[in-house]
Amino acid sequence: MKNFKDKVIYQIYPKSFKDTTGNGLGDLKGIIEKLDYLEMLGVDYLWITPFFKSPQNDNGYDIEDYYKIDPIYGSMDDLEELIAKAREKNIYLMLDMVFNHTSTNHIWFQKALAGDEYYKNFYFFRKNEGKLPTNWESKFGGPAWEYIEDLDEYYLHLFDKSQADLNWENPNVRRELIKVLNFWLEKGIRGFRFDVINLISKDKFEDDFEGDGRRFYTDGKKVLEYLQELNKNSFGKYDDILTVGEMSSTSIDNCIKYTNPENHALDMAFNFHHLKVDYKDGEKWSYMPVDFEEFKDILEKWQIGMEEGNGWNALFLNCHDQPRSVSRFGDDKNYLKESAKLLATIIHMQEGTPYIYQGEEIGMTNNYFADISDYRDVETINHYHILKEKNISNDEMNNIIQTKSRDNARSPMQWTKEGGFTKANPWMKVNQNTAQINVEENLKDPDSIFRYYQKLIEIRKKYKVISHGSFERLFKNDKNIYAFRRKYNNREALVINNLSKKQVKVKIENVAEYKVILSNYKDEIIIEELKLRPYESIVLYK
Repeated sequence: MKNFKDKVIYQIYPKSFKDTTGNGLGDLKGIIEKLDYLEMLGVDYLWITPFFKSPQNDNGYDIEDYYKIDPIYGSMDDLEELIAKAREKNIYLMLDMVFNHTSTNHIWFQKALAGDEYYKNFYFFRKNEGKLPTNWESKFGGPAWEYIEDLDEYYLHLFDKSQADLNWENPNVRRELIKVLNFWLEKGIRGFRFDVINLISKDKFEDDFEGDGRRFYTDGKKVLEYLQELNKNSFGKYDDILTVGEMSSTSIDNCIKYTNPENHALDMAFNFHHLKVDYKDGEKWSYMPVDFEEFKDILEKWQIGMEEGNGWNALFLNCHDQPRSVSRFGDDKNYLKESAKLLATIIHMQEGTPYIYQGEEIGMTNNYFADISDYRDVETINHYHILKEKNISNDEMNNIIQTKSRDNARSPMQWTKEGGFTKANPWMKVNQNTAQINVEENLKDPDSIFRYYQKLIEIRKKYKVISHGSFERLFKNDKNIYAFRRKYNNREALVINNLSKKQVKVKIENVAEYKVILSNYKDEIIIEELKLRPYESIVLYK
């Protein structure tokens, strides 16, 4: 049986982590340079977003060659050194595999464009019959079909037009992707994160008159079968490989199916429902305050649902595709430290495997860029133009872009007061608050957000009730509180979080039986009627 329940995973966006060459872009040597820092934090795996050869239209999620390192990040020698040096510190690498689509620069697609029928069948080409094959929309805006004049055909791209969707119905495609996994396993890679992997089974091409098309291609009927085939022929042959699937617009039932160990597919799944609670009418590119009632209900529903079905959650609030959680769910102006620690407590004390996104552990915030020229993300720039066409006021448009852009997560890591990411001009502006929020200052302060993350990781490894315990939500009727009980073998932990700026009272029965194992305020006082201060978070154990 795999032992991953007490593990913690750290996500690195290499382009923004650490530049060692002076070209303004992070690189693999930069990760090597910071291994001591990651060891000090206490993480077990590094999930590194794609550094494969790519035209970088979607920052590496448009892969041109699954076997080659993009020179902007370094070389295969650098990667092999990183694998070896990380392993010396008991840290293992998890690669990000983008198997739903390839770059249109990929040799397979180039051969398809040249009319090679074998490779055309690697993708979804449809004859031009005077209209688009379906009315589906791309996730990045506009139609999901692109016309090729020379072929008089369209091809499918659920994302950018430079990211052509692969046809998993074709067994030759699956064989090629299994070869890719085995190549990296032999190199010593010990984990895989599969990008939008529940979109790989597409067999219904119909117009969608109710939505954007996703109901016809999300969680298709063969996703589990395809994952089992990957498992059986690659990572499933090892007992120490960690796998996680990114699931787009998915359901609990499907994620149970993909992650129940009896099904021999994946170890855990990401879902994003809890990160859509500030989408007005379900629309990402809109402005709405967070609906905390819905947020808490969704967390509870996934905790209980996955536990009952023997599935496993990947726990997170931050990643390269999401705004910074402390700006979104906390108060990054008045209660940065308290709210950052509270959000970390919620994630790390739940049932599942916690993920930390670079900079989260020091309280990095949204960028609040004032000008669209400061943004680099293709999705942000596309939607800026879409919003402009809707005649939305400049203030509202800037507010939407500032709160929703993926670039909030992608600005360079703040190592020092001066930034410390590069000696050159960075590929994207460093957040102007780096003078206050940086690694250097966090390491000096015994009460810092970084030190709190260290404690969270220690607690998960020390207390089986956190890594293995059941979940039960408490104080449901209090709109300011998100609290839950974890139980395992006569051990119990109470996790109580005040999500508001108000003081909130909570009554704890038999409080004398508990001890405090974690608090985000220095001077916690444990009495039967707790008076929780703004964004106060406390973990009690018996």
